[in-house]
Formats: sequence, C-alpha cells, structure tokens
Amino acid sequence: MDILVVEDLHKSFGGVKAVDDISFKVRESEVLGIIGPNGAGKSTLFNLITGLYRPDKGHIKYRGKEITRTKPFKLAHMGISRTFQNLRLFNNLTVFENILSPMLIKKGYGPLSAIFRTERFFINESKAEARARELIDFFQLTGKEDYKASSLPYGEQRKLELARALSTEPKLLLIDEPGAGMNPKEIQVFVDTLKELKNKFSLTMLIIEHQMSLVMNISERIMVMDFGKKLMEGTPDEVKKDKRVIEAYLGEEID
Repeated sequence: MDILVVEDLHKSFGGVKAVDDISFKVRESEVLGIIGPNGAGKSTLFNLITGLYRPDKGHIKYRGKEITRTKPFKLAHMGISRTFQNLRLFNNLTVFENILSPMLIKKGYGPLSAIFRTERFFINESKAEARARELIDFFQLTGKEDYKASSLPYGEQRKLELARALSTEPKLLLIDEPGAGMNPKEIQVFVDTLKELKNKFSLTMLIIEHQMSLVMNISERIMVMDFGKKLMEGTPDEVKKDKRVIEAYLGEEID
C-alpha cells in the first residue's frame, strides 16, 4: 500500500523553480532516501509535504486522502511528523517538556476536564507521560529529563528532536539531514538507531541526507533531485552506478 503519493508537484520562488514536476510514491513501512546537491529542492519538497509551503501545482495524498493544502497541525493529527535541517527545539524547556509539549494536540480532553481534574484528564496525562518516558529511555536520555534542551551536546539535541517528532505517534516521519555534524562512528550508531526506530514504532520514513554512508545504509530506495527535478530513483546499488548521479555529485564516485 502507498502511504504517500506525490503527483506533478511544482513550487517556484521569484521565478526560480525549487520543485519542478516531482512525482513519486512511498510504500508503507518503506525508507525512502532523498539526495541531491545543495539547492536541489529537497527541503522545499519536505516543506510542501508537511504543509509549511503550498504548491503552485500538483497533488499530495496521504493514505489516499488529499492533503495538498492541509495545515501542519492537522497533518500531525493524521500521523505525519518531521525534523528540521536546523534544530528547532524549545531551548528553554526541559528534555521532558520538549517531548511532552507536542502531545497537547492529542490530549483527548477539553478545558473543563483540565480545570476540574476529571478521570479523563488523569488517564490522558498518564498516557502522555508514559510515552515521553518511553522515548527518553529509547534515546538514552534517562537522567537528563530536567536538563534544558540548550544544555545538551549537539548529538543529544538531535536525539531529542527525533524523540519530540515521535511523541505524537506518527506513521510517516520526515527526517531532514540527521547526519549533519556527525563523524563516521556516530553515523553508524545513528543508522542502527533509525533501523530500530522503524521496527519499534512501525514507521515509514523519508530521509534527506548528504552523508552517503548514512543514506545508502538505511534506504530501501533512493530518489535523486537536481535543480528541482527528479533525476532518477532506484535501489542504493542502482543509484551508486548511475552516471547522471555521479555527475550531479561533481564527478565523484559514491562510496
């Protein structure tokens, strides 16, 4: 089953075609990597899928439902979540508060339940706190629940951003350049973490990445973009050997 279908998507900024007639499908439980040189339109594509931008033309469907002009908070309700290329944590909130805060959209009770502390209020609060602690344990942030996000090392901030994205229990997770700033050893650990994430939480993933060792080891298929267009898509082995892809990466062979 296709969980995401993108058809003939276009987006321009001042005459520059950031996304130019992009079409692709993502199967449920698949990991699709998206690669391409800087300025290829990868992050713009993510912004279109997650409702931050509206396309000039084209359609986006999630589980068969049109979501082309759906607002981001509604997409979160539907099961779509994402991380960003540049960290967007609530720096003055604690680790626990960062993970708990997105769950507000799925509280399951109204203002009166909160004011009068009804049974529904306590049940939903307990579920949210249990989910937050599960994610804290999974990402090995135990003992740092009360640390402010800004006090964490960069690698742990990346983990926290992923944990926060998972707090709303998404089925489709878009991850924008998770390997930025990581060394080869950290990348291998992160690949293992992503694989475990996918299985534990039954996720479908779209990953934008420049680190080829990361994207080649986690992706089942890869789509290559260049100047806003889809250059090709295929298995990691097919992508490695494609002359057009090698040329897009300045003539260098992909390891």
